[in-house]
Amino acid sequence: MMDTIIRYASENSSTFTLFKPQMGAGDMFMDAFIVMLVVFGVLFLMYILISLAGRVIESVSGIIIGKKAGNAPAAAPAASEKPAAEDPGEEFSSGTLKLKGCDEKTAAMIMAIVSDNTGIPLSELVFKSIKLVDEN
Repeated sequence: MMDTIIRYASENSSTFTLFKPQMGAGDMFMDAFIVMLVVFGVLFLMYILISLAGRVIESVSGIIIGKKAGNAPAAAPAASEKPAAEDPGEEFSSGTLKLKGCDEKTAAMIMAIVSDNTGIPLSELVFKSIKLVDEN
């Protein structure tokens, strides 16, 4: 170990030591491995932080907009309502709906619009009656 240290003299005759600039192959590979390990560790930490930040931003934006991230478009539940009534395996009923002066197509459109504007899935809404109001 003593032969790897070189002493240099400065102009004012005080000395300081530096390590010898030559390293062995084993030392070079060990240093390269440590540097690569640090780089990949930092990259992994950045991946975790970016993933967490994405999830936080997604949940915050979902709360601000009033919609959940997993909600389907409003037209899809209205369209899937009809096959659910035909398929006895997937029956879902939240009671009866009374239509007063409007047809089923208009009622389905109104239900889809209410679901979209409120951000509540159509399967969670309960409509008791839909009544057509005269403009006069």
